Amino acid sequence: MNTNFGFVRVAAAVPTMRVADCAYNAAQIKLQIDEALALGVEIICFPELSLTGYTCADLFFTQQLQQNCMRQLESLCAYTRGKAIIVLVGAPLKVGNDLFNCAFVMTDGDIIGVVPKVNLPNTGEFYEKRWFTSGRATKEFAPGGVVPRIPTVELWSGDVPFGVDLLFATRYYTFGIEVCEDLWSPLPPSTQLAIQGAELIFNLSSSNCVVGKHAFRRQMITQQSARVHCGYIYTSSGVGESSTDVVFSGSTYIAENGALLSEGERFQRASSMIVQEIDVERLRIDRQRNTNFTKDQTGHYRLVNVAPIETEVEFTEPIHRHFSASPFLPEKGQEDSYCMDVFSIQTNALARRWEHTHANTLVLGISGGLDSTLALLVCVQTADLLGYDRERIIGVTMPGFGTSDRTYQNALQMMELLGITHREIDICDITTQHLYSIAHDLDNHDITYENAQARMRTLILMNLANELNGLVVGTGDLSELALGWATYCGDQMSMYGVNAGIPKTLVKYMVRYAAENLYTDELRQILLDVVDTPVSPELLPTNEEGEIAQKTEDKVGPYELHDFFIYYFLRYGFTREKIRYMAIQAFEDSYTEEQIDKWLAVFMHRFCTQQFKRTCMPDGPKVVSVSLSPRGDWRMPSDASCI
Repeated sequence: MNTNFGFVRVAAAVPTMRVADCAYNAAQIKLQIDEALALGVEIICFPELSLTGYTCADLFFTQQLQQNCMRQLESLCAYTRGKAIIVLVGAPLKVGNDLFNCAFVMTDGDIIGVVPKVNLPNTGEFYEKRWFTSGRATKEFAPGGVVPRIPTVELWSGDVPFGVDLLFATRYYTFGIEVCEDLWSPLPPSTQLAIQGAELIFNLSSSNCVVGKHAFRRQMITQQSARVHCGYIYTSSGVGESSTDVVFSGSTYIAENGALLSEGERFQRASSMIVQEIDVERLRIDRQRNTNFTKDQTGHYRLVNVAPIETEVEFTEPIHRHFSASPFLPEKGQEDSYCMDVFSIQTNALARRWEHTHANTLVLGISGGLDSTLALLVCVQTADLLGYDRERIIGVTMPGFGTSDRTYQNALQMMELLGITHREIDICDITTQHLYSIAHDLDNHDITYENAQARMRTLILMNLANELNGLVVGTGDLSELALGWATYCGDQMSMYGVNAGIPKTLVKYMVRYAAENLYTDELRQILLDVVDTPVSPELLPTNEEGEIAQKTEDKVGPYELHDFFIYYFLRYGFTREKIRYMAIQAFEDSYTEEQIDKWLAVFMHRFCTQQFKRTCMPDGPKVVSVSLSPRGDWRMPSDASCI
């Protein structure tokens, strides 16, 4: 795992089984262990009481079943010798006069720990207290706190750690175990296990199927993984269990910090398995930022060290983990709620600033590009929210040397259809005069030529706002701030940056969403054309056909790549190597490795050298999970070296 950027490959398995046929069940488990090994799985989890079956009922009392189970458990344990995998299997265990419902942890031919179930359901269809003793019986109170009453159990291999206070530590990650009902309790053991250091939680379960339970169970698993910042791996008994009174569906889930990474198909008649990679490094970064993850010193937990296993099977590329190429965009089915949240954040933020400043107007430059279009829509929604006349919004077109007819006409038509006030100030003459005044050759279309236009536009907006008792609304977005793709003291500056928390891919998505869901007819078509227009500052002259010649993404790279880099660099602080590795997976059908390397280098260089622009950026609302506000999420010296 040390060469795989913090990923650990796990599996949740549901073997075919026969109630009380331990030999058959062990054979099926062995087959799935082999299957998992071929896939490079490092740790595999089987259901609760998977060696015997959950529905044995009073057969659990019989010595025959108990003895058969122990023989097959020993056989299964021996089967793991020399295999680079950790296996979690459910089976009953008699300790003295008590029978415990346990999870056995085995690897390389040894049982290294046994964890008994704590919470035994005993209502409705469940009668576990008839057969089993709670894992609470393994602890007792002492002057120093809670300590193990039964710290070990004697098995064929000797004394083995036993109890609900066990954590298992490998070289690269730590995991804990809870069993079925433990998750459904008011205080799941996984909560304390996570606080004590468990990054992965495995749940061996036998949860029957009733209408509506499946969705609720999925929700509980994802929420618990989010609450304790862990990877949660869950497997439950399948259809081979007895259907005397209930039916089992073989549910499997793998979740990570609130995200469901994988879910198995239910009611399968054959053995099934889901495999996924958990990003342990990502979990640790989340916990590092959450100061509530300080260990509770009052708890008594024992650490079981898992020795590494030498093997010829190597974990190479994650083949199951999906990395979204658009981490800032909504998931399928959440589009409406997500986009309305974005608009609500932006409009309410701007409304508060408008009211507080007692400004009569909002003033913003309208270019006909993506950013100014989204800002315009937000301004209009804000005016409507406050009950203000839309004419109090002053949209200013400022044609320059590179303004195309396409963007210009789109800008004019949008303002007319939205009912705002339009002002036009051509910047060509005044910029030309300015360039003459500093002895700049007009034929030299360098950075001075470009920035003079951007700064002239900002100067006009600021002075116009003073004239009209207005508030200059900035249109620049999060991606431009990250790349420093803004003119210092030009479009970098405003009085309130309403798009400052929105990455470019989301800006584009929001304009398209507005076109398809909020507006009709002519305005819809204009907004869709804005979406399809190449991103450009339009500071260089158009081509012979009057079309945009200066395209931003030709210069700085594709925004979809940069937004991917931004997310994983700012949100998690991942290394350049890990971001590259994930980008190759996410964009395998879109960009070559050479292209990703090129634009990642551009991103890292520009991000590290452009902090001075961000240090003095105006106020603006945080919208997505990251922000570059120097007063909020991101603090960085302006003269930091490129990392």
